[in-house]
Amino acid sequence: MKKFLAAALLAGAGLALAATGASAQATLAQVKQRGILNCGSNTGLAGFGVPDAQGNWTGLDVDYCRAVAAAIFNDANKVKFIPLSAKDRFTALQSGEVDLLVRNSTWTMTRDASLGIVFTGVNYYDGQGFMVRKKLGVNSALQLNGASVCTQQGTTTELNLADYFRANNMKYEVVAFASADETVKAYDAGRCDAFTTDQSGLYAERLKLTAPDDHIVLPEVISKEPLGPSVRNNDPQWFALVKWVGFAMLNAEELGVTKGNVDQQVKSENPEIKRLLGTEGKFGEQIGLTTDWAVRIVKLVGNYGESFEKNVGAGSLLKIARGQNALWTKGGLQYAPPVR
Repeated sequence: MKKFLAAALLAGAGLALAATGASAQATLAQVKQRGILNCGSNTGLAGFGVPDAQGNWTGLDVDYCRAVAAAIFNDANKVKFIPLSAKDRFTALQSGEVDLLVRNSTWTMTRDASLGIVFTGVNYYDGQGFMVRKKLGVNSALQLNGASVCTQQGTTTELNLADYFRANNMKYEVVAFASADETVKAYDAGRCDAFTTDQSGLYAERLKLTAPDDHIVLPEVISKEPLGPSVRNNDPQWFALVKWVGFAMLNAEELGVTKGNVDQQVKSENPEIKRLLGTEGKFGEQIGLTTDWAVRIVKLVGNYGESFEKNVGAGSLLKIARGQNALWTKGGLQYAPPVR
């Protein structure tokens, strides 16, 4: 009798695990049934994720979400952007409020190992820096001993700030706020000597200041901030899909496949292009998509380089150099595995 009960309990546990596994891998099916992708976004960061007065979203992170929608629906506009604060972003992903989080979030060990989420890659290599008023006469972060520094609560930025001042034997006063908007407004109002966040964010937030030209970004980069999309860690198919959307955009740039020439490139005899664009093999089917999944991405959104230049690069107000976000073939860190 005991053996029978034990066997029954084990069988029940196995069925429960199977059911959990089945439900966990339903993200793509849920998104298709809903007819729209729920994407966690920034509350408003120029160049990365920001809505205009009509509610139209633009930015590098926004383009990633649109690329996922393009791959699934052949429609880059089938995205609902849900603005999330730094404090709430991971909870919203964990709870299922969003299918995907693309919101200038740093990939760290703790986040990867203990939050029930997984990062799919790096869509922007960044590092933390400082901004100060020119009239302060400071040209290095090492001159900030005794300074008051504005930062946002609940971010790696706050932790890196403490590490940097401790490592350099300097004193500082932290002035922390719950949201990025509050932090910028406090700095602009003179409530602190310096403002710290990722360097990309500094260039973006400087545009919001009363007199942007009165402020400079100091040269020091004090941390590694690999920013990337994240998903829940219980759905391997969804993880692979979101990951390969980013890889497709990088491979397209490396192979010279652009928004403007993708229709012609479909006829290419280059085997790498044929595999990427689905005229050879059935690679899209491996991640639950159609064979022309990458064509949809490039045609409706563009390759990684096109998205970068338009949103944060030379064609944008931020005018950030590609730097370490250049392709590996051009001295940068951006590198994608091959489609084969």
